[in-house]
Amino acid sequence: MFTPVSMGWEDRAEGWIAWARKPSHDAYAFFRDATFELLPPPRGRALEIGCGEGRVCRDLRGLGYDIVGLDAAPTLVDAARASDESGEYVVGIAEELPFPDAVFDLVVAYNSLMDVADMPGAIAEAARVLRPGGALVACVTHPIRARGFWEETQDGDRYVVERPYFDAYEYVFHTARDGLEFTFQSRTYPLRDYAGALERAGLVIEALREPEGVDAHDRFIPEFLMFRATKP
Repeated sequence: MFTPVSMGWEDRAEGWIAWARKPSHDAYAFFRDATFELLPPPRGRALEIGCGEGRVCRDLRGLGYDIVGLDAAPTLVDAARASDESGEYVVGIAEELPFPDAVFDLVVAYNSLMDVADMPGAIAEAARVLRPGGALVACVTHPIRARGFWEETQDGDRYVVERPYFDAYEYVFHTARDGLEFTFQSRTYPLRDYAGALERAGLVIEALREPEGVDAHDRFIPEFLMFRATKP
């Protein structure tokens, strides 16, 4: 059963902390810089939606951003605070941000928008708390990535598309490496769903990236989609 991050990852919090804090286990170490290239220079206040155990906030604070981390799972928020005692972290959900209107110059959503219960609602909330001229910078699983599977052939692997691109649906992915295991429960949306949500929220796409990964599969089709959208 799909458990969106909006409802908390309490049942998987300890497992995620262990997984996320071993750089060789997660794609963050390989794709972080491509996302950060979309960030505007540090100014004003910033917010990360779905901060988890705090790795993005810690990195952004190191780059000079005055950032608040928000997550629905209290265990993850506690872990973020313990690793960043001078940082600010709060428990809350993306669809009901506990902040007034127009108080942030930057909202970051690193691999969280596809996991919330209401993606358009989360984008609308991000727009609400942004000041005019502020930006939403996001990374999501690429819309094509979960539409099929890799099949081994005599000529090498090929990607077989088995689900309609235009459908939004939920999926579960279990992975294990070097003694650690984690189960990802997520959703996938076509690009038009993200673009439509941004448009309805009054945000304008300024930049869009599909970075190449580090292995053969990631060079064949993109693993992530990244974008920056601003509030006029």
